[in-house]
Amino acid sequence: MAMLLHLDSAVFPQGSASRDVTAAFVEAWREQHPDGTVVHRDLAAEPLPHLSAAAVAAGADDPLRRELAAELAAADAVLIGAPMYNFTIPSTLKAWLDQVIIVGHNSGPDTSIAGVPVTVVASRGGSYAPGTPRESFEFVQNYVEKVLTTMFSVEVDFIVPELTLAHSKPSMAELIPLAEASRTQAFSEAREKAKALASRLAA
Repeated sequence: MAMLLHLDSAVFPQGSASRDVTAAFVEAWREQHPDGTVVHRDLAAEPLPHLSAAAVAAGADDPLRRELAAELAAADAVLIGAPMYNFTIPSTLKAWLDQVIIVGHNSGPDTSIAGVPVTVVASRGGSYAPGTPRESFEFVQNYVEKVLTTMFSVEVDFIVPELTLAHSKPSMAELIPLAEASRTQAFSEAREKAKALASRLAA
């Protein structure tokens, strides 16, 4: 039975684009794996501590780091909700990355996590797509892809719901149709990617 590790990091439990899309992904995943396992960590509701000198020195002997590393190693696939806050990922997600990446234990060329598929829902209030005025401010996809592929050699795929603030900001009102189209596409991609990944792992 396949195991999906699901991480959410959006501050608000309701009304979050990243949480809504990861929930759609999980629902489609469960349809394909009714007997499978989904391990959910809500990093906003139960934030992890920042990495300390003692934890760095202990490495995999640190109980928390060992637990997180084992959880990641057991996953057949990983789903991460990574909304953009101040042009980058939430600090709670950064804390998870700092804790779970243990040099000499699970990162590097011989990592046992190599090849694990990771789907990242990178929601953002505006648009930072290539060709847009704020393209150079995009530090979510760039960072997450680099850190995960460099440290773990995993396969990283993105779902990007954009313009999520269009409904709440009068200055973005004209972008509401584009925001709705992006949201619809994100839900469609979540379901399709979840089903395709579930089928691939079951083969």
